[in-house]
Amino acid sequence: MKPIERTDIPEGDEWIYEVKYDGFFCRLKWLDDKNIILISKNNQDISSKFPEIIKGCLDNYSYFKHKIPLELDGELVILNHRYQANFGLIQARGRMKSVERIEKRAKQRPATFMAFDITEKSGKRLHQQNLSFRKVILHQLLQSIPDNPILKYVETFTSIQEIQKVVSTSKSEGIIAKRKDSAYQKGKNHHDWYKIKNWRVIQGILTEYNPSNGYFTVNVLDDENLIKIGICKHGLSKKSVETVQNLFKEQGNFSNGTYHLPPAITSTINTLDLHGGELREPNFKSINPNIPYTECTLDKLQLDMAQMPIDVSNTDKYLWSDVYTKKDLLVYIREISPWMLPFLKQRALTIIRYPDGINKESFFQKNLPDYAPDYLLSNDADFIVCNQLESLVWLANHGSIEYHVPFQQLGQTTPLEIAFDLDPPDREHFTLAVKAARLIKQILDDLKLVSYVKTSGNKGLQVHIPIRSGSMTYEETGVFTEAVAKTLEQAYPNDFTTERLKKNRKERLYIDYLQHGKDKTLIAPYSPRATKEGTVSTPLYWHEIHQGLDPTAFTITNVADRVREIGCPFTDYFETGIKQQMRKVIKMVRN
Repeated sequence: MKPIERTDIPEGDEWIYEVKYDGFFCRLKWLDDKNIILISKNNQDISSKFPEIIKGCLDNYSYFKHKIPLELDGELVILNHRYQANFGLIQARGRMKSVERIEKRAKQRPATFMAFDITEKSGKRLHQQNLSFRKVILHQLLQSIPDNPILKYVETFTSIQEIQKVVSTSKSEGIIAKRKDSAYQKGKNHHDWYKIKNWRVIQGILTEYNPSNGYFTVNVLDDENLIKIGICKHGLSKKSVETVQNLFKEQGNFSNGTYHLPPAITSTINTLDLHGGELREPNFKSINPNIPYTECTLDKLQLDMAQMPIDVSNTDKYLWSDVYTKKDLLVYIREISPWMLPFLKQRALTIIRYPDGINKESFFQKNLPDYAPDYLLSNDADFIVCNQLESLVWLANHGSIEYHVPFQQLGQTTPLEIAFDLDPPDREHFTLAVKAARLIKQILDDLKLVSYVKTSGNKGLQVHIPIRSGSMTYEETGVFTEAVAKTLEQAYPNDFTTERLKKNRKERLYIDYLQHGKDKTLIAPYSPRATKEGTVSTPLYWHEIHQGLDPTAFTITNVADRVREIGCPFTDYFETGIKQQMRKVIKMVRN
């Protein structure tokens, strides 16, 4: 079935809702123990382009063998996070022809089959069953393999408010509304499935009109320079189109088949994304005779594309001297929020605020200010708790640059993670942090502990080990961190130290095992830092930890793009903590 596009969300108990993922429609046909076919919406066999999907199915054959023949409808996606897919990456995969390149990308950024319907199970056709019944069958089919990264079930919502919140917060492509009692029908000859897109609303300047294809060129201002961001044709009434066309024909200059006008005509445009400097699926919302073209700026475009959840202010104020403004901070915080917020939720936050920039007065803040909005309130009103996007953007709008978190959640007395803070004397000695991190990983690997690493955002690295809630006390984790730190110090006394006094460390790296303790804090993953480069405490893959690593390479201008391109190294952090094999380390600290 193909959903029909509309602008409003149908309401009523007869409807259910799903996140619309930005990918390729795909039908998965599992014929027997060896034959699995992926069919595109154009009925093309695309199995060879997504070998990880085929392998993911075959790896679970023992579970599925009594359910074959099986046929599922879904969306082939490369996930940025739970509710957002990366269309650029899946589009690139779809165009690949080289088997070697396909297999390489499948390992680096594997695709996921997001199943939303089932039309056949154990050879029994389900087309005439209603959607609710099919959803139950599909959920039962996939719920037993919830950790499978290749086959996932598209979540169902019954509340419009809830699905709207998820889609807006996650910057998803849109919403799919489906009638619960609908049978399965091919094509669009129905009134049962609808799609409502999550448009970004931006403003642009029209400077060119091409009469041969009817497209207008859309620009924004960067200082005094015009930057082209795409072309747009659809959305206006016939009368409005003719009015704008006549303006170009009567007042513009004609050359190379195109009419040109100096900046004057402004417009409001709906678009899904700005990819590679080009608007994706743009359509006009209106022509704006009362909005001066000088308001259509690159800064405003970036804020509009970010879809801020609350009003923000003084966005042109420099927080990093003549380098980055509050706009840059806000856009980064908004874009990185899906990956950053899980590490802030239900934790008593310590922020460092720089209301007038990093070179002016700053202050730590742990307690909630009296003027804070209701959505920042926690069960214990003394703490700052950042559980949602609005809270995070509000804090950034008030000059909060650094976000430090404790190792336990509110109301808990035991840690959810263990951490080593590796602090070299300066950036020139950063290679010591690389050496220490790799040595610690060897120790943790021997103990069967899965570990993660990130930059501190300044001059060091931090190694994290997620653990099960309640599995160890702070006293026990303290015994462990001290043992590891002392082991490295004794093995490499010229490189590492546990000496707390800076003057006695000389040029050795300080292994700060004492920083891991009750109510102690560490910089949160993806938090900006108040450095002149605007660096970020950035999660890394272990293979990135090498002598050529530059801690200043990760800033508020590139980290969100990095995560979208190569994925988040901490994606499975909390799941790993639940499954972490603790037997060896617990035996070590309790004997």
